[in-house]
Amino acid sequence: MKKNQRKLYRRRQFSEQIKRKVVGEFRAGRYTVQELADLYSCSFQTIYKWIYKYSPADTPSVTVVEMSKSTDQKVKDLQDQIARLERALGQKQIQVDFYEKMIELAKEKYDIDIKKNSSTRPSGGSGKTGKR
Repeated sequence: MKKNQRKLYRRRQFSEQIKRKVVGEFRAGRYTVQELADLYSCSFQTIYKWIYKYSPADTPSVTVVEMSKSTDQKVKDLQDQIARLERALGQKQIQVDFYEKMIELAKEKYDIDIKKNSSTRPSGGSGKTGKR
């Protein structure tokens, strides 16, 4: 073919009888869609159109893909987690209040200052003691 020359394709029309024959061969299981497309020199999309048109049992179906955890389930899980965390926070707040009350009572009853006082000298820690 020359460089500037284009190939023109002719549009083919198949009779309804041929279309029904193709669908019948597909339904009988003699050929696959691709084999029929090659046999009749047309695209496999055309064969599928004929199948959907002339075979009511083979209508295109919609497949619904559902994720393992839907959005509703995720929201419910998050709400449960919030409730657990709020319970844990409430328990910790009760402990904090209890400890503060104990510190207050220790200060009043025994005159013991349990809270750290920032004005006291820091301890020596684990520095050298001079002993060997």
